[in-house]
Amino acid sequence: MRDKIAKYLKKKYGTEPECLWKRYPRFAVFRHEDNRKWYAAIMNVTPDKIGEMGCDEIDIIDVKIDDLMLRDILLQQEGYYPGYHMNKGNWITIVLDGTVAFDEVCRMIDVSYEITASAKKKQKFRQPKEWIIPANPKYYDIEHAFDNTDEIDWK
Repeated sequence: MRDKIAKYLKKKYGTEPECLWKRYPRFAVFRHEDNRKWYAAIMNVTPDKIGEMGCDEIDIIDVKIDDLMLRDILLQQEGYYPGYHMNKGNWITIVLDGTVAFDEVCRMIDVSYEITASAKKKQKFRQPKEWIIPANPKYYDIEHAFDNTDEIDWK
């Protein structure tokens, strides 16, 4: 699954895995190009590192999460653990053995990507705000204001 994730991140965000540690050649981080913040880290560890039994290495991914209630809910589900080797309050670990579906892993990565984005990049993710502007119908044609445009810049 780690190869599928790397392909997904290359296609969606244009980011490549960065292997930062010679001692751990299969540990890779993915980060934003502009602010260099990590949004995901893929590793291979023994299950005891995340509180499970076993000796065969497993692939995991750490992603950032900012909703503590969601974090607590996820940690009750199979395949989710407190962040390995990260701040356990802000990061979660997902086991990449198929317990958590690929699409769900991708959604969690997308959330992490948005959380760690620069302020400029976050503006692109946010939905446009809707504004209600009071206008005097004697001076402004409220009914036909959007006939020729989808957006109006107010002074």
